[in-house]
Amino acid sequence: MKRFHVNVSVGDIAEGVRFYSALFATEPTVRRADYAKWMLDDPRINFAISQRGYPIGVNHLGFQVDSAAELAAMRAQLTRADHALVEQSGAACCYANSDKYWVTDPTGVAWETFHTLDAIPIYGGDTEIAPKTGACCVPAAATVNEPCCEPDAGSTAQACCAS
Repeated sequence: MKRFHVNVSVGDIAEGVRFYSALFATEPTVRRADYAKWMLDDPRINFAISQRGYPIGVNHLGFQVDSAAELAAMRAQLTRADHALVEQSGAACCYANSDKYWVTDPTGVAWETFHTLDAIPIYGGDTEIAPKTGACCVPAAATVNEPCCEPDAGSTAQACCAS
């Protein structure tokens, strides 16, 4: 079964956690200094916020699936939507290891479809930012070398990519 995914970049993680915890009437399922995630069943959504230096607002949208088979089944559907589908295997993003596909809608909004394999202790760092979308975690073309989620100057945080 699919779960809708929304990732929002925020300017103040503590204020974001306060607001969304009140809005959803529950505390985050995952909470880190720069990230929080609510896995809600009503509505069925994986809602994440992060404070990683990206423009404030919706960062990307997507679908979380429950199995590798369901992810593979989504491939044809996603390719029909965007022939420039990008595949990632074992991507380290948002304190999770996932297999995923990325597509971009005609307005430049990044869509991530993923199957989470395991939790990891770091935000991520194995992908690059896509110049077309500016969204965190969206893999760029092989010729782009700009890091995703580069930390602010003076920060001890690692560069990252997430979902």
